[in-house]
Amino acid sequence: MSKELKKYFAEVIGTAILVFFGCGTAVITGGNIVATSLAFGLAIVAAAYAIGDISGCHVNPAVSLAMLIRGKLTIKEFCGYVISQVVGALAGSGLLYLILCAAGTVGTDNLGANGFGDGYGIGLNLWGALITEVILTFVFIYTILGVTSDKNKSHIAGIVIGLTLTFVHIIGINLTGTSVNPARSLAPAILLGGTAVSQVWVFIVAPFLGSALAAFTYDALNVDTTKVTKISTTKKK
Repeated sequence: MSKELKKYFAEVIGTAILVFFGCGTAVITGGNIVATSLAFGLAIVAAAYAIGDISGCHVNPAVSLAMLIRGKLTIKEFCGYVISQVVGALAGSGLLYLILCAAGTVGTDNLGANGFGDGYGIGLNLWGALITEVILTFVFIYTILGVTSDKNKSHIAGIVIGLTLTFVHIIGINLTGTSVNPARSLAPAILLGGTAVSQVWVFIVAPFLGSALAAFTYDALNVDTTKVTKISTTKKK
């Protein structure tokens, strides 16, 4: 298998882990804030230390967009990463759906889909959901850029990023369910259809906007001389 294919396959696995465990915990616990936040955060930590040295463990099109903007990925690589992430997210959501169906568990009408409006969280309107996701994604991506741009911090990058994802979920779960990841939102929406599909564009557009803002802001404010794109778990000797 070529190095490029290994990267894409790693992204499939990593994104599947994130969606299965994160969304699965949300469904099974009824959206418990602490449990769901920790599940998403710990899934990132696990994926980072498993595939970080292979693909950089983006497992999120918004992360890949930031790397594209900063010149760390080519257009071809970006497209390959995004396709792999969507495939992985669909695999994770599909496995979750099958398990819930096999168990006869109520919740197969949810799958951890993001949303807004009446009956979802505190009932944010469209603009509230857009602004929320832009802010949450900005914080998440800016942190990733900061911790992965210093080789001396590479050994703790996975933990820092996992904790940051936990952090943004704590406030975001009762607002939009917290996306900050277009692939994570698209997969359950495709399987569920209905309102989830009609609203999913918000959770694609807003994370991409937040990512672009974070990348441009980072370049404007930070002096970056080391430029590292991956979440590595080993120190460079």
